[in-house]
Amino acid sequence: MNLTAIRAIYFFEMSRALRSIGQSLISPVLSTSLYFVVFGAAIGSRIEEVEGVPYGAFIVPGLIMLTVLTQATSAAAFGIYFPKFIGTLDEVLSAPMSFFEVTLGYVGAAATKALFIGLVILGTAFFFVDLSIAHPLWMAAFLVLTCLSFALLGFIIGIWAENFDQLQLVPLLVITPLVFLGGSFYSITMLPPAWQTVSLFNPVVYLVSGFRWSFFGQADVAVGVSLAMILVFLALCLGAIWIIFRTGWKLRK
Repeated sequence: MNLTAIRAIYFFEMSRALRSIGQSLISPVLSTSLYFVVFGAAIGSRIEEVEGVPYGAFIVPGLIMLTVLTQATSAAAFGIYFPKFIGTLDEVLSAPMSFFEVTLGYVGAAATKALFIGLVILGTAFFFVDLSIAHPLWMAAFLVLTCLSFALLGFIIGIWAENFDQLQLVPLLVITPLVFLGGSFYSITMLPPAWQTVSLFNPVVYLVSGFRWSFFGQADVAVGVSLAMILVFLALCLGAIWIIFRTGWKLRK
């Protein structure tokens, strides 16, 4: 494995992210605070508890998932699209690197950025609610796997995109609605039976459910199923990237 090449791509992408570290920190802190004011205070005054958990604490895993999914996807999509846009991707592809090494460099940097922002949101949440994490190791595992999975998805989107509008199309019009409808701010058990069944077709439900279980020991879906869904999604994304590099789809002019 060409570790030098992987490090070069990784640190180049991370240095670009660090140049806007202020924005990366301030934006999630402000947005998280706003969510706590709107959902925690306004709605929380009407919904005191969900499944025995104070509503302010209940929405924390959903808030983290909402930001992590969109940030991981957007960061990876832009990371690979920009060199394709300015024409420097050809130099990367002509280097003595495998598709796995190229992917690892770009995806690793995007996942690291999303993980960092997720931890910032988690730290911010402690200023608003009393929060305990029942299974911290599982929480870390779910968070890392989610960052990697959606960074891989973003990598695919960045290769597919033909312009900057398409680059934002999937994160804004697909992922964000799925997160809001995936039980981020409510339990799907609160829905009518028919809508509970419909919700199970939303893949984000399994991510949020498993992540929430790591905090409170409660889940809408069996934890094993949630973990399996993440691993299947990760494997599908890796398979899609392998096919892209194998065929040269959207990479070769």
